[in-house]
Amino acid sequence: MESFSFGRELRLLTPSHYSRIFQEPARAATPYFTLLAKPNDIGRPRLGLTVAKKRCKLACQRNRIKRLARESFRLNQHKLDNIDIVLMVKSGVDEQSNAELTQQLNKMWRKLNERCKPGAPKPKPFKKRPAKNVKKANSPQKRDNTPRS
Repeated sequence: MESFSFGRELRLLTPSHYSRIFQEPARAATPYFTLLAKPNDIGRPRLGLTVAKKRCKLACQRNRIKRLARESFRLNQHKLDNIDIVLMVKSGVDEQSNAELTQQLNKMWRKLNERCKPGAPKPKPFKKRPAKNVKKANSPQKRDNTPRS
């Protein structure tokens, strides 16, 4: 019988595990999640979660999202190939229902698994976005000192 546990061997634990995935990963995205993945040689899929406080302010919401992601991964782990996955959240994820998030995650596991198969097209190299142009005030604005009536 297959085990549906989510033990230590199914998690990404060290920064080196995460940094390996951030170099030329296969990507899949929805409006609320970005998943990065890379094949591994370990013999089972592994999951790493990053839920930034910037994207999800309340700790109880961050924990809810991580619980949903772990549960979805746990139930779908036997359908996945040997890949390492990092799940990142986007803004607005904390406003979604559990059913909506679970549905999106289930789609994402399948999509990501297809993109990591041998022979799948190689992803484009990741390019950082250029910095936003910050308007600088070169000179103080002149004030109109005329009396108001």
